[in-house]
Amino acid sequence: MKKKLERDLDYELRFDDKAISYLEKLPKTISHRIFKKLQDSKKNPFHYFDRLEGRKEYKLRVGDYRVIVDIYRKEIVIFVVDIGHRRNVY
Repeated sequence: MKKKLERDLDYELRFDDKAISYLEKLPKTISHRIFKKLQDSKKNPFHYFDRLEGRKEYKLRVGDYRVIVDIYRKEIVIFVVDIGHRRNVY
C-alpha cells in the first residue's frame, strides 16, 4: 500500500478557546459561513489563506470577518488562533 503524500491528506482543524468563544457569540448564519469556509480550506489551505504581513500567521477572509490561523505543515494542522471583525482582529 502506498504511503499517502501530505497533499493527499486533509488538514485537521483545531481551535483556540478564544476563537471558539467568539464563534459561538456570532449569529448562526455568520458562524456557519465561517465554519464552512474553514472546512473547505482543509484540502488546500494555501489556496484560501494569505500570510499576514510581517507575521507568521495567515488570514482567511469571510465577508467582514477574518480568521487568523497558524498552519503546521509537518503535523498537517490548521490551528485557528482568533476570529473577529476585520476592524478589530488584527
